[in-house]
Amino acid sequence: MNESVAYLGPRGTFTYEAARSLFPEEGYQLVPCDSIPDVLTAVDQGEFLYGVVPVENAIEGSVTLTLDWLVHHVQVPITGELVYPIAQHLMIHPNQRELPLTEVKRILSHPQAVAQCSGFLREHLPNATITYVDSTADAARKVRDHADESWVAIGSSTAHQLYGLEMVAESIQDYHNNFTRFIAVGKSWTHPHSSWEHQKTSILVSLPSDYPGALHQVLQSFVKEKINLSRIESRPTKKKLGTYYFFIDIEEGNHPRMKKAIADVESWGCQVRQMGSYPCYDYRKIKGS
Repeated sequence: MNESVAYLGPRGTFTYEAARSLFPEEGYQLVPCDSIPDVLTAVDQGEFLYGVVPVENAIEGSVTLTLDWLVHHVQVPITGELVYPIAQHLMIHPNQRELPLTEVKRILSHPQAVAQCSGFLREHLPNATITYVDSTADAARKVRDHADESWVAIGSSTAHQLYGLEMVAESIQDYHNNFTRFIAVGKSWTHPHSSWEHQKTSILVSLPSDYPGALHQVLQSFVKEKINLSRIESRPTKKKLGTYYFFIDIEEGNHPRMKKAIADVESWGCQVRQMGSYPCYDYRKIKGS
């Protein structure tokens, strides 16, 4: 029996594509959830062994809902990472294939997808109204179900195939280095077909309120051990204005030097929560496996 994987659905979203890459369907059953909190809560409560959610986009930045739920609401470890290319396509119902873009009345998509294509939309569809929906796949479904409307959807090539739409324009995102970082959470696992490229560790640091220069000392602890930090981001503690947690991604697995650096951070009075040490996969190798 295949093990179940929760992901931010429905089918046809970019999270679906990432989940299918990390957890191939011949060995796992992919189950869509309506929201990021639903995915993380289901894994935290043991309804699913694994979950996949987006955490960061190269253009729009961090997915703060994912970060805040990992901090405040669930205790699930990060167990894998996949940086996945995001190509946004413009799609229309086959009945409307001859419609000029200037006559399109409505654009449907997720807010992040619209933001990633804002330049293209201003130039080519200046007269269309934007309607935000829950996902890019939901946008494609609504266009499919309204054959007589002069609507278009922005979404993935998978959504285009699943919902039988016509491709109007491909890769309409404003920046072509558009990637999203997806994380797997839950039970430890290994990819059945692909080896990982490198390992990473994520931690959450709380600074002591009465220690000036504490963040500088935290960073120095890693400098001393010659450990590279690939990302640091603050999120409110939600306890007091001006107090923050710091997400830190470390380009190192569970290495003695990293353990020493974290021990040094804790010696300054900081609290450190281990979010996970995990493999990072290359989507090109997975796709070719």
